[in-house]
Amino acid sequence: MKIKNNSSAFPLLIVLFFLWGFLTELDGALIPYLKDLFTLSDFSAALVNFAFFIAFVTMSMPAAWLLNKVGYSKGVVIGLAIMGVGSLLFYPASLLAYYQIFLVAIFVLAIGVTVLQVAANPYVTLLGPQEKASNRLNLAQGFNSLAKVIAPFFGSYFILRGLEDLSATEKAEAVQLPYLILGSILLVLSVVFWFVHLPDINPKEENTDDTSTEGQVPVGKSSAWHFPQLTKGAVAIFFYVGVEVSVATFMVLFFGQPEIAGLPRDEAALYLPLYWGGLMIGRLGGSFILNYIKSNTLLSLCAIAAACCILIVVFGSGTLAMYALIATGLFHSIMWSNIFSLSIHGLGKYTSQGSGILVSAIVGGALIPPLQGLISDHYGRQISFSILLIGYLYITYYGWKGYKHKLL
Repeated sequence: MKIKNNSSAFPLLIVLFFLWGFLTELDGALIPYLKDLFTLSDFSAALVNFAFFIAFVTMSMPAAWLLNKVGYSKGVVIGLAIMGVGSLLFYPASLLAYYQIFLVAIFVLAIGVTVLQVAANPYVTLLGPQEKASNRLNLAQGFNSLAKVIAPFFGSYFILRGLEDLSATEKAEAVQLPYLILGSILLVLSVVFWFVHLPDINPKEENTDDTSTEGQVPVGKSSAWHFPQLTKGAVAIFFYVGVEVSVATFMVLFFGQPEIAGLPRDEAALYLPLYWGGLMIGRLGGSFILNYIKSNTLLSLCAIAAACCILIVVFGSGTLAMYALIATGLFHSIMWSNIFSLSIHGLGKYTSQGSGILVSAIVGGALIPPLQGLISDHYGRQISFSILLIGYLYITYYGWKGYKHKLL
């Protein structure tokens, strides 16, 4: 079932992509904030990322079940409301100055993001012709990347600015106003989306024209797990999110190495928005390029180009290695959108379940960076980037062959 009246729905959905990108990247400011507030070890501070990513694993399938009950439009409203509640929980957490309550607030916020991801990604692909699904998703993801460019500056100014000079009480209060504002905005938007009456679609009512690449109609499908393009796509999403987060996680440390740039942390951090900016430019440009090249072909080409950049990072030095790492952002740009749209194509009534499976694969962002860190500890930071080549190799395969529908 395709939604044809998308003139007003699509711009509103772009707002959602911006919001969850902003709140996801704002976690980057919470790690040094909480580490300083509670004098945490690196492991304890890393629980911020764990609390966020674990929601994708535990709540993606319940979110898919919810969407089957209420439809995508109401799912968006519920996701916004949960995000709003999670943001407002930062206020009591700061009053009590209790680390575990902060983790609960982050987890609740991430549940809302998970519901929104499971609902909005397939919703965008269904807002028009299937052949343009990747174009729409890349455009929406472009605004998600724009939010990731802006969020670090917001967090630095409103949360981290002058933090070391504040008393313990003042440090605790630093998150109150930003998250009260964000929580209020999210709750107001949930009300707005309730009354806007977006074109609705219930996953149970989607067409089941599961046509394969050979024009055959698969039979006997009783679950999204029976679609090879979906299960292989989930592995591709796992690797994609893992390499994206790994590059962002280790970039600042890498630029601090004497043989690369020898930059102090604060200067090296200024280059991170260039990485997210590359994702933004690539996604916005990708929505245009996809008018002339197939989404699977572009996916493989970008994976190969990103792998070439990482080879330069591993074997190069100086500014060449530095800018090669930044350039991976440009080639990462279209990967999520193209993998997602190829994976759910032809799932019919199992689209929401498939979306839940794909969103749960975001856990790659929690598992691959620690693996790279382990390699870095034993063999050096530069050689540790070679682990990302496995992900690029698989993504190349998925765009070349793995996305194709097969009869079981």
